[in-house]
Amino acid sequence: MSDAPLSQAEPDPIPLNRPLDAKAFDTPRILLAGPVDYDMYTRFRAQLDQAPATGLVVVELSTLGGDPEVARMMGEDIRFHSDLNPARRFVFLGKAAIYSAGATFMSFFAIQNRYLTRGTRVMIHERKMDKPLHITGPLTTCVASVKAVLHELEHSIAIQNEGFENLVRGSRISMDEVLRRAPENWYLEAQEAKAEGLVQDVI
Repeated sequence: MSDAPLSQAEPDPIPLNRPLDAKAFDTPRILLAGPVDYDMYTRFRAQLDQAPATGLVVVELSTLGGDPEVARMMGEDIRFHSDLNPARRFVFLGKAAIYSAGATFMSFFAIQNRYLTRGTRVMIHERKMDKPLHITGPLTTCVASVKAVLHELEHSIAIQNEGFENLVRGSRISMDEVLRRAPENWYLEAQEAKAEGLVQDVI
């Protein structure tokens, strides 16, 4: 008989497809709260770099909104690392408030990987612009200035709608409904979001 010490059995990994219960969210690997801005992005990247290379990685977020482009940056990091290592499952946990840019970030997670805590509100709205348009100078220059702002608006709308499409794809919510309700700030309570198929479950 060998005198080598018996190694302790490692826990079974969580399957990458099955629904999760509350125990799976006991120790989130990435914890984020506050405005979605470059400070949050720095915290996000630091925690992402320390996250396990395989298995479940819970990303917990609570936010009243912020910069949608920062939300897209974080989302692209999630997408890239998911593609890079399919053995790692990133799961979103929204807590208390997931407003505007928070919903943009959530859209980068597949619906089966989206969860909310009880009572959480998701708020979806259109992007906003606050830019004065001052026209001065030769007329041709004025036309170019107006066209530049118009192109910025058109491009921002296209990016916004891509995010809306990612958010509702696979749910019971149509794109037409999002476009109709987003200008008025559309709030969904956690159970309503689940009923609409926007998230997997409420814990």
